Amino acid sequence: MITKFSDVFAELKEKGICKKLVVAWGVDEHSIEAAYLAVEKGFVTATLVGDAKLIAKVCEDKGFDASKFEIIDNPVEIKAVAQAVQMVHDGNGDVLMKGLCSTDKFLRAILNKETGLLPPKGLLSHVGVLENPKYHKLIFIADMAVVPLPDFRQKVKITGFLVKVAQSFGIAKPKVAFIAASEQMLDSMPACIEAAQLAKMCDRGQIPGCIGDGPLALDVAIDEESVQIKKLVSPVAGDADCLLFPNIESGNVFWKTNSKLADGVRQAGMLVGTTAPCVLASRADSVDTKLNSIAEAVMFVK
Repeated sequence: MITKFSDVFAELKEKGICKKLVVAWGVDEHSIEAAYLAVEKGFVTATLVGDAKLIAKVCEDKGFDASKFEIIDNPVEIKAVAQAVQMVHDGNGDVLMKGLCSTDKFLRAILNKETGLLPPKGLLSHVGVLENPKYHKLIFIADMAVVPLPDFRQKVKITGFLVKVAQSFGIAKPKVAFIAASEQMLDSMPACIEAAQLAKMCDRGQIPGCIGDGPLALDVAIDEESVQIKKLVSPVAGDADCLLFPNIESGNVFWKTNSKLADGVRQAGMLVGTTAPCVLASRADSVDTKLNSIAEAVMFVK
C-alpha cells in the first residue's frame, strides 16, 4: 500500500515503469537536478529544452553527466516552452514539466488551441499530493493553484480529477471530503450547500469510483479524535484520501501552511485536465518537491 513518497518510488521501480519527461526551459539547477534524480531512479528519460550553454554550465557545476539527458538547444525562452509543449502534443513526451520559465508563458503554451494540451471545452485544474508525518497516508488535494472560485459543475469535474489521481496510486475507491468551514449543513454558507450536493452525487454514483461526504470541516475530515468528540457519523471523516477545497484561497493556504509550518512534510503537484500531466512546480520549490511531482505525473500516466 502506498502511504508515502518512498512507496511511490518503490512501486515505479518494482513495475519497471519509465516515461519520457520533457522539461520546458529546463535551465535551472532545481529542475535539472530533479530530472537527473528521476533519470537515476529509472522512472523517466528526460529531454531538456532550453539554452544548451546554460544547461551545460549547471551540469558541470553540479557534477551531472549531461549525456544522461537529451538536450534540445533553444536559447529563446518563449520558443523553448512552445517547442516543449509541441513535443508532448505530438506524442514525443509523456509528461511535461515547467523549468525556470514563468507560469504565464507555460500556461499560454499549454492552452494554445492548435499545439497545446487542453482538449476543447476542457477544464484545467491542479491536484497536489501531501505527505505529512502526522497523517497515516497521502492526502490528495485540489484546487490550490488554477481555478480561483470553482462553480458547481467545475467542482464535479475537479472531484473526478482527484479520484483518478488517487486511483492511479492504487486507492480503488478514494474517500473524498468536501471541505467547508463547518460540518453542519448551514444554508448561509454556499460551500456547505454545494458540499452536500456533491456528497449526494457520490452516493448515487453520479461521481463514480469514490465515497464522498460533506460538508466536512478540515478537523473532522482528517482527525479521528475530532470525529469522536463531535460524534459525527461519516464514511469519510477522519480517514479522507482526498480534500476538495471550496476556493483557491483555502486550498492554497492549507498547502503552504503544511510546507512552511509543519516539519517533515513532502509535497507534489501537477496540472490535470490536459492530454498529458504537466508538472507545475513553483520556481522556488525544492528539488524534493519537483522530484515527487515528476513521480506523481508518471504514476498518473502509467
